[in-house]
Amino acid sequence: MPDSRDGRARVLMIGVNYSPEPTGIGPYTAGMAEGLAARGWDVDVISGFPHYPWWRVPEEHAAIPSVQVREGVRVSRFSHFIPRRHNVVTRALHEVTFGVRALFASWRSPDVVVLVSPALLASRMLALRAKLTRVPVVSWIQDIYTIGTREAGNGAFAGLISRVERGLANSSERVVVIHDRFRRVFVEDLHVKTPVDVVRNWSHVPDLKHARSEAMRERLGWAEDDVVVLHAGNMGAKQGLENVVRASHLASERGSVVRFVLLGDGNAREQLESLQSNDRLQFIDPLGDDDFHVALASADILLVNERPGLTEMSVPSKLTTYFATGLPVLAAVDTTSTTHDEIVNSGAGPCVGAGDPAALLDAAEDLAASPGKAEEFGRAGRRYRRALLTEEAAINAFEQVLGKVVSPQAREDLTPLNSTAVPSA
Repeated sequence: MPDSRDGRARVLMIGVNYSPEPTGIGPYTAGMAEGLAARGWDVDVISGFPHYPWWRVPEEHAAIPSVQVREGVRVSRFSHFIPRRHNVVTRALHEVTFGVRALFASWRSPDVVVLVSPALLASRMLALRAKLTRVPVVSWIQDIYTIGTREAGNGAFAGLISRVERGLANSSERVVVIHDRFRRVFVEDLHVKTPVDVVRNWSHVPDLKHARSEAMRERLGWAEDDVVVLHAGNMGAKQGLENVVRASHLASERGSVVRFVLLGDGNAREQLESLQSNDRLQFIDPLGDDDFHVALASADILLVNERPGLTEMSVPSKLTTYFATGLPVLAAVDTTSTTHDEIVNSGAGPCVGAGDPAALLDAAEDLAASPGKAEEFGRAGRRYRRALLTEEAAINAFEQVLGKVVSPQAREDLTPLNSTAVPSA
């Protein structure tokens, strides 16, 4: 029988990303862990040292203790391989080396283990330990690897990955996904038999109260008449940001007022910077939270860009933050993508085709010429976030999932569960 410290049910969350990483999955894992701790769960986390989106441990994070208590959560961190160049082998090493460290770490007798994927390979390894020790598993799926490998054109590898992904799901007591379309993939394509619950990611920042800051614009080198189209976050393969570079070339040739800004870091940044530069394109290093939020609010249009062919691999985490700004969101994505559905459902802005730089620039110029329409897009994004993407709703839903998995004795130790319904298989 699992023991519970101080009479509280214990949940162990294992994922390679965690706060203070500013973007990606880390803020959601941290937000959920801290939210559950605030509701009476005894929460442990096993994670890596902060390395995303930089794909290295920044100097300011190198001295983080290997074990610390953050907002009521005991966080244990382990070093692992961090690739600078990304391919199948290096990404596998990234996950497997973390998985091995987590596999032999102290788990402190949890009542339930939550495995966060990515990293899929590490999660599959850890699910085997949980099974051997008779600890129930909830798999929290943020990205679908099977879809990603198919879209990369690697059919044989996709078959192997789909078996790993299906095996992880079917070895879990429950699977949590972040979108209804993800659930359909698991149920209809992967034929997963485990119950699948949908718990949406949330905006991990409140409605941003920052107004456009002329001081910030001046600091970042933005002219008063620049129409700043800002893409924030990771610069990797799936973002397809070559499209933005090409759009900036067109803007320069036209003498357009549109200025494209890529804020963040990632394994594709060096290549993007090596492309021909022009006066309508700017790269900015990652900013601290306060400066980041002011910079977002000081832009005119927020951009999500995906490479052509990307469909259901992931929902960009940046959208939840974008919706908090009250600014229009411009999406350059395929109509078959989950991101396209999210933008259409939210009404937060226009969509143009992925890989079409002329359409991207035209849409940005149209928004610049139509301030009333841009303001309505921004208001719609905020309404959508408040209705569906709040942290409280996500924690309510996830808590109910855990409540279905932990033992009756552990459930008795908890404060009453919230009543928010969770769609399940």
